[in-house]
Amino acid sequence: MRHFLLSIGLALWTLGAVAQTQAPASAAPTTAAAADNSLGVKSANIFQIAPGADADPKYKDQTNAERGQVQPGNNAPMWRAVGQGVTGYISLPKSQAPEAGNLIQPFVQYPGSRLASAGESWRQVRNNIIIPYGAALLLIAVGAMALFYFSKGTMELHGQETGRKIERFTPFERSAHWSNAIAFVSLAISGIVMAYGKFFLLPIIGSALFGWLTFALKNIHNFAGPLFAVSLVIVFVTFLKDNLPSKEDWVWIAKGGGLFSGTEVPSHRFNAGEKVVFWGGVLFLGLIVVGSGLVLDMLIPGLIYERGTMQIAAMIHGVAALFMMAMFIGHIYMGTIGMRGAYKAMREGYVDETWAKEHHELWYNDVKSGKIPAQRSVPASPTPATPAKTASV
Repeated sequence: MRHFLLSIGLALWTLGAVAQTQAPASAAPTTAAAADNSLGVKSANIFQIAPGADADPKYKDQTNAERGQVQPGNNAPMWRAVGQGVTGYISLPKSQAPEAGNLIQPFVQYPGSRLASAGESWRQVRNNIIIPYGAALLLIAVGAMALFYFSKGTMELHGQETGRKIERFTPFERSAHWSNAIAFVSLAISGIVMAYGKFFLLPIIGSALFGWLTFALKNIHNFAGPLFAVSLVIVFVTFLKDNLPSKEDWVWIAKGGGLFSGTEVPSHRFNAGEKVVFWGGVLFLGLIVVGSGLVLDMLIPGLIYERGTMQIAAMIHGVAALFMMAMFIGHIYMGTIGMRGAYKAMREGYVDETWAKEHHELWYNDVKSGKIPAQRSVPASPTPATPAKTASV
């Protein structure tokens, strides 16, 4: 008897659902505030089929009742309404989460294309443009450095070292640089794994380990971002004075820095190539990466974090970060294996007089003339050289 009553009830419920589904569109509410169900979800007639939604010939002539018979549980009309931006009930204030009641972004009819959601459009731009072309940019940068290294090798000194040292970087300058460099490498590695790891890591280590790794790197990325932002400001202020443009920079640029001729072009403490990295990479791209990263971390007060805002920030952040990594690949190459003594200068702070004269002759001349002190910091212990020893060649 109980099963019989349940069957009768189920049949009556099905007939009611079919009748409601087949009701004419004019009898249904047309606004989001016109229909409230028992769950408190405000809906814009979730059973009304949107014009053109059933463009597929297999379902064009199929009624909702027939769909219920051949595809039980297929609540296509409701999901069409969700796609149109129907707003449900949320407990958060609208001012804090204006789109939290919308399951997905509304579908938009783009000119000359099919009906699509803004989220799907963002996904297509990311997967079909930013990811593949960004990978090509990084590979080109790495390939160019590899080609240059195997064709030219490490830039060696032409003269003999004198044993007399000039302080190139003070302890504070080195601390600022290394803090920024460590944060940048952490962000670059974690960003590359999150963007490209599924192509080269996932097939090797498997989904379980890859999921744990990307989760850990995501948190490292989020926490290293603010450190990178602060250290970037310190680096900019610290090295601003010696990166101001000068007329000698144009000579350096015209001769390509002597990279291809093998003859060093005289320059001040930083040459034109380093200044391009400073202004283009540290300042311009740095501001874009940091600004968009703060949006993605939701650290900008007063900003309304809607889906569209986050999608635009993600695209800007990804493009700027890829260009920054490509630019800094050359900077890292020249500071490590590309030039003998460059890494030691940043690690210990001192360079030999011969190194200074060959790579930054104008800076060396200023030191020799006394315009710039050879020892700019107070050493905590006896240094390999003293300013008095640097007074003669």
